[in-house]
Amino acid sequence: MGGWGSGRYGGRPTADASLRIDLAWMLRTGRAKEGAHQRGALNWTCGGEPSGSIRYDAIMHEPGGERLELSYARGSGEDREQVRQTIRLCHTRPNYGGKRWWMICPYRHIRVGKLYLPPGGDRFASRHAWRLGYQCQRDSARDRPFERLSRLQKKLGCDPGWEAGLYRPKGMWNRTFERHLERYWELDEQCALEMMAVMGRLGR
Repeated sequence: MGGWGSGRYGGRPTADASLRIDLAWMLRTGRAKEGAHQRGALNWTCGGEPSGSIRYDAIMHEPGGERLELSYARGSGEDREQVRQTIRLCHTRPNYGGKRWWMICPYRHIRVGKLYLPPGGDRFASRHAWRLGYQCQRDSARDRPFERLSRLQKKLGCDPGWEAGLYRPKGMWNRTFERHLERYWELDEQCALEMMAVMGRLGR
C-alpha cells in the first residue's frame, strides 16, 4: 500500500476526493447480486469529466468464498501498473432480519461498507487504513460562515464575497427571496463576528 505523492492537496487526501466502492449501492443497483456472479465496470466523474474506471467481478455464488475481483490500471508511461485486487466479502444478520453484506479491508481486516482509492494511492482500502478525513473537517471553523455565504450568493447568481450583497434574481418570488435574505443576514453577522475575533487577536 503506497503513498499518494503529488496527488494531494492541502495535506492528506479526503474521502470526498477519492474513488469509492460502495457495496450496498452495488447490491441496490444490481451491479452485485447475492448468489450470482456479476461482471461489469465502475466509472467515476469529477466536474462532468471522467476521473477513474475499474473492471470488477462480484462473485457471490460461492458460499464462504464471496469476493470482489478488481482490475484496473494506475500510473502512466513506464510507471503504469495493471492491478488485480481481491476484496473478501462477508455478511451479518441484523436483528430486523435479512443480511447485511460487508467488504473486508485488505489492510485493516475490518468490516466496512465502503473502500477508497485516494489521489496517488495504489490500492483500494478502508478510510481508516488511508486515514482519510472529510473536506468539511478540514475547513477551519472560522471560514465556514464565509463559505456558506459565498454558496448562497452563487446559488442566486450574485457575486460571491462578504459584503458583496444579495440581489433577487429575475423571476424569483419575493417570499422566496426574503427567506434567502434572512439567511444571508444571519451569515453576514457570523462573518462579522469572526472578523472581529481575528482583528482582536491581531491587535493583541
